[in-house]
Amino acid sequence: MATPRDYLAIVIAYLLCLAAAAAVLGFAGLPQPWDVFVADVVATIVIFGFSRAYRNSSFYDAYWSVLPPLFALYWYFANADAGVDTLRAWLVIGLVWLWGIRLTANWSMHWGGLHHEDWRYALVRARAGRAAVWADFFGIHLFPTVQVFLGCLPIYAVMTRGQAGFGWLDAVALVVTLGAIIIETVADLQLHAFIARKKPGEFITSGLWSWSRHPNYLGEIGFWWGLMLFGLAAAPAQWWWIVPGALTMTAMFVFASIPFMDQRSLERRPGYAEHMRRVPALLPWPRPRAD
Repeated sequence: MATPRDYLAIVIAYLLCLAAAAAVLGFAGLPQPWDVFVADVVATIVIFGFSRAYRNSSFYDAYWSVLPPLFALYWYFANADAGVDTLRAWLVIGLVWLWGIRLTANWSMHWGGLHHEDWRYALVRARAGRAAVWADFFGIHLFPTVQVFLGCLPIYAVMTRGQAGFGWLDAVALVVTLGAIIIETVADLQLHAFIARKKPGEFITSGLWSWSRHPNYLGEIGFWWGLMLFGLAAAPAQWWWIVPGALTMTAMFVFASIPFMDQRSLERRPGYAEHMRRVPALLPWPRPRAD
């Protein structure tokens, strides 16, 4: 379990990375949204430094959910004279903060401490061989940072180009985004309840997990698609830079995260191959009734 000293190291790391990002935003004089992108990369480098110093790349784990809520507020107040629809803007801010707080809280309550590192990180470095440090920086730290930034560009569209009034697409986006947060929350609660009582070799097959092998990932993907819909409602003509974030986020889960998790379960859990045949990876589909 994590100790107060473990959490203190994380807090210091994130305070320093946010200070570095604020310095870029305050003094670099870069145009939007490149100022946030550069600040994001600089903050990532700070976290990477802590990851290397502590030999634990899980320092980066909370980064995914800590930065986007701050992006949303920064873009809103930095463009206060843009005349955007305030209902849409504050709904997006509220949803992003709800998502960020929930995801960060879920991480902090179940984090194993500085002695624990996500098993996938060690695997990535091992596969890279002599290029392990570069794989650590680009694959584990920088790639997710770029990915999340692309996923956040719809927020930027809402805060800078969302002068059109709240409409039907915003309503759809609200349902999708909030529904995705609920799905991810329920899936995580069910998973942690199962882990607390499971026996070796068992895997969860109840609740949302009986319909999807990875409902937590389904919820996460749905969140980014919801933001994309808000972006399209605000600035449909800018689809070419609003849409890619959600698409690449989906590709990352489908072609990287899910195969990683499924392969590990196949190696460690008897019966998982049959489970894969019966239960889809993400989207549930109707299943025939057993005789």
